[in-house]
Amino acid sequence: MSTVTRATLAEHIYDQVGLSRHESADILEDILERMARTLEAGDTLKISGFGTFSVRQKGQRTGRNPKTGVEVPILPRSVLVFRPSQLLRAHVNGQSAGQIPPEGDDE
Repeated sequence: MSTVTRATLAEHIYDQVGLSRHESADILEDILERMARTLEAGDTLKISGFGTFSVRQKGQRTGRNPKTGVEVPILPRSVLVFRPSQLLRAHVNGQSAGQIPPEGDDE
């Protein structure tokens, strides 16, 4: 299994669209920047057939150092959440679109 990198994505854009490598890299960077700005603003980002990215706020809580047992406060923070679409889940599980279980039928 290989890792998908910005370079491999830019190369794929170059192969499929036919733009120069530099233009392909610029398009990819623009898309990623727009995605990041959307999420920074706290908005939801939905890519049809792929999934939904959203930002969730986590409140302050008390954690414990496992080594010493000392309690420490964990400050509130924002976390990025990804929820894959049914199509992506089916693809990852080797199912065709006709085999997708109804929503909420996760096992």
